Amino acid sequence: MRNPVLLLVGVLTLMVATTASTAVVEHTFNVQNLTVTRLCNRQLIVAVNGSFPGPRIRVREGDTLIVHVYNKSPYNLTVHWHGVYQKLSCWADGPNMITQCPILPGNKYTYKFKISGQEGTLWWHSHVSWLRATVHGALIIRPKSGHKYPFPKPHREVTIILGEWWNADVMDVEEEAVTSGDLPNISDAFTINGWPGDLYPCSQNHMYKLKVEPGKTYLLRIVNTALNGQLFYKIANHNLTVFAIDAAYTKPYVTDIIMIAPGQTVDALLVADQDIGSYYMAASPYSTSVGIPYDNNTTRGVVVYDGAPPIGKPLMPTLPAFSDTATAYKLSSSLKGLKDGPHWAQVPKNVDYKMFVTVGLGFTPCEANRTCLGPKGTKLSASMNNQSFVPPKRMSSLQAFYSNVDGIYTTDFPVKPPIEFDYTNATINNYNPAFLFAPKVTKVTKLKFNSTVEMVLQNTAIIGVENHPMHLHGSNFHVLAQGFGNYNPSKHREMFNLVDPQIRNTIGVPAGGWAVIRFTADNPGVWIMHCHLDAHLTYGLGTVFMVENGPTPETTLPLPPVNLPNC
Repeated sequence: MRNPVLLLVGVLTLMVATTASTAVVEHTFNVQNLTVTRLCNRQLIVAVNGSFPGPRIRVREGDTLIVHVYNKSPYNLTVHWHGVYQKLSCWADGPNMITQCPILPGNKYTYKFKISGQEGTLWWHSHVSWLRATVHGALIIRPKSGHKYPFPKPHREVTIILGEWWNADVMDVEEEAVTSGDLPNISDAFTINGWPGDLYPCSQNHMYKLKVEPGKTYLLRIVNTALNGQLFYKIANHNLTVFAIDAAYTKPYVTDIIMIAPGQTVDALLVADQDIGSYYMAASPYSTSVGIPYDNNTTRGVVVYDGAPPIGKPLMPTLPAFSDTATAYKLSSSLKGLKDGPHWAQVPKNVDYKMFVTVGLGFTPCEANRTCLGPKGTKLSASMNNQSFVPPKRMSSLQAFYSNVDGIYTTDFPVKPPIEFDYTNATINNYNPAFLFAPKVTKVTKLKFNSTVEMVLQNTAIIGVENHPMHLHGSNFHVLAQGFGNYNPSKHREMFNLVDPQIRNTIGVPAGGWAVIRFTADNPGVWIMHCHLDAHLTYGLGTVFMVENGPTPETTLPLPPVNLPNC
């Protein structure tokens, strides 16, 4: 028989080690109006704790995060923890009317969930309407105590948040677009850490500055929080070594430029190895839709070496043309996952559920006795497999799923488009009414626990040829392949990387092209997949997966929190 004293000592040692490696991290978010000055104007925005961007959250893998949200704004509110798995905590995921009803003005709600199996850069943001423009911040997950990064330890970590700015109330901008059926007004500026930079009026001193020491290495945690802007990011005369995307490690990849879509994150090392001086960092738009307006501006920050003279013009990087698709997809198509690195997940070999899903824009008829400003008097719409998603109105999808309430949704989302056509042929698609109008529905897909889903995401050329950043809640996915034109299984399946593909939560489906992803439905609950261009999500570019409970208590979604907001 084992010595009971030694056994007790061993148990206590294990308890101390476990306690030391995890913690409860608690924050309070006061969400309310804030007046800030940008571009010569004083503008009222909604912000968290009086800051724009909002507070940065730092946790370690294994920690439990608790955030008390007080909605002191005039709008309904939810908060989404973008990219967090939310294992068995789907109630805390945050998308409005999908996993919860909104927090009404004057009310509060507490989010509580564990950070498990993830390291790297994620972020949080509002998931109600366009509040995300100003209600957002970084969520940094470091390794557990005693664990190291799989790359050289940096001298310092720096968060770079790319965003968009409107000289208007963003909620009014969205409402005007929804009411008229037209495209929303484009933003007035892009920003770096909330500052537009010196190319904009009244912004000479509204520019982010990063001070560096010669020879030191800096970990840049880059997040694109823009509502609709896909951005090139570059620092003059400097290379970046990418080590992670969407909080998933990659094999090191050296590049001098990054294209980052809304919702995506990139972790990259910057070495201050140039002559002492000042160097602009800059972000400019990537856009492919002909005839559709976009914010054609450039935001700048500056990297300043210690010892650099106070007077002198920083060196400006050469940025790509706005429509440079080859440069935009060089990074995305070149990255590979860090096989057998921290939290590496093998590609599931067997597929239980195959889907071919078209994504793109379209129209919906104007209501009777209304004047709409979309093309030919219609309203703009968006869809997946010719289904334009409408969130429930009287109960969240998760509550209905959990409580077996009928009449909130149907489970007949199609596994393929109802009509096959030449998806990327703009000439044909723009004139065929069979492709242009999608019904407004709340259709979902039910999945068995631990089933594997393979999805082909096919962009269409209806209205315009666009890149669509598609974000999946509740799970990461492997990106098996991506390319341009129409997906052809007989030709393109041989391109699949089943060994070390990149792992993401948000994939930029190439403009006029396709991407194939695969994931395991091992997280019970309700998870939305949607375009992270907010204008497109507003118009219905989304769908929902409902993952059934597993066979054990450890794989069963728990009861909802007692303080869950009511509709």
